[in-house]
Amino acid sequence: MSKIRVLVVDDHTIVRDGICALLALAGDIEVVGEAANGKEALDMVRTLAPDIVLMDIAMPVMSGLEATKQLRKDFPAARIIALTQFDDKEYVFPLIEAGASGFLSKVAASSELTAAIRNVFKGDAFLSPTVAKVMMDDYRQAAATRDRSDSYEQLTPREKDVLKLVAEGYTTQEMADMLVLSPKTVEGHKTSLMSKLDVHSRIDLVKYALRKRIIDV
Repeated sequence: MSKIRVLVVDDHTIVRDGICALLALAGDIEVVGEAANGKEALDMVRTLAPDIVLMDIAMPVMSGLEATKQLRKDFPAARIIALTQFDDKEYVFPLIEAGASGFLSKVAASSELTAAIRNVFKGDAFLSPTVAKVMMDDYRQAAATRDRSDSYEQLTPREKDVLKLVAEGYTTQEMADMLVLSPKTVEGHKTSLMSKLDVHSRIDLVKYALRKRIIDV
């Protein structure tokens, strides 16, 4: 049975040594080469044709992100697992967009490393739990923002009028005079619309109105 051929790319020798030592314990995985930067990785992929490239991100000469983009363009058969100490979305999403099939934190357990290699080799994606949490949190935040945006359609015509006037800086009495309503009714509309939009201050209402282009700067 042929082994999964892996290229380890990291600018720290001690890190590469540690990864290679861990992978040597796996009977179905073989490290076929080591590179210290993205440029070396490109050259070695060309000559060694590994199945999996374990790619560090922050490296001199050529970063892991740039190397990932180039590898996906020149060697689409090679699958890339980003291996990094950075697991926030500023690193995760660009790497996924660049074509990485997996994202593994350097603090991950050795079992996660071998699992990532095996899963990606089979054609699956792999995200370490910390990275999966980053993506889940971002999705939830985006969903909450989307829900707040869509909630504008839940407002009544009067509430939309009050929202616009509040955002434009009119007082309750001025709005009451303009809409031919009592100040108490205006305040009722204001309280209702703020609840529907899940905003809690006039400043938040102004920001919302600007995002929705209800008012202009």
